Amino acid sequence: MAGRIEAKLVELGIVLPPAQKPVATYVPYVITGSLVVVSGQLPMVDGKLGWSGLLGQDVSDEDGAAAARQCLLNVFAHLNTAVEGDLDRVARVVRLGGFIACVPSFTRHPQVMNGASDLAVAVFGEAGRHARSTIGVPSLPLNAAVEVEAMFEIDA
Repeated sequence: MAGRIEAKLVELGIVLPPAQKPVATYVPYVITGSLVVVSGQLPMVDGKLGWSGLLGQDVSDEDGAAAARQCLLNVFAHLNTAVEGDLDRVARVVRLGGFIACVPSFTRHPQVMNGASDLAVAVFGEAGRHARSTIGVPSLPLNAAVEVEAMFEIDA
């Protein structure tokens, strides 16, 4: 029988992508106590970078938000592995961290990161409301437009 979160994903028409392999020397997630910390994920789609370049120059705000959403889907793929396929174990989305590759004059970071935040709330409801940081950076790995990291509280 499908769990509550799995049913929500189906209702939203979301199929989690395969978990991406790390691009450097780190692990995709760490479980410590009741927390799962997922390393920053890029907007990979079918093993390829979906959005590249700088917000305010090469990438529209709307595409940046779509990239942030895809990053969080990739985060969810690792989270799903961490909880052994039982996303109902997620008690709360604690924190999202967003990195937006952008030109120095770009100031719409929050709107771009809402692509991830809105998805967290759509999937987890009130438990998806989270603390957040969103930071503009001059570049990201592989020339990605956005990167998202996350922390979740889980039930044992």
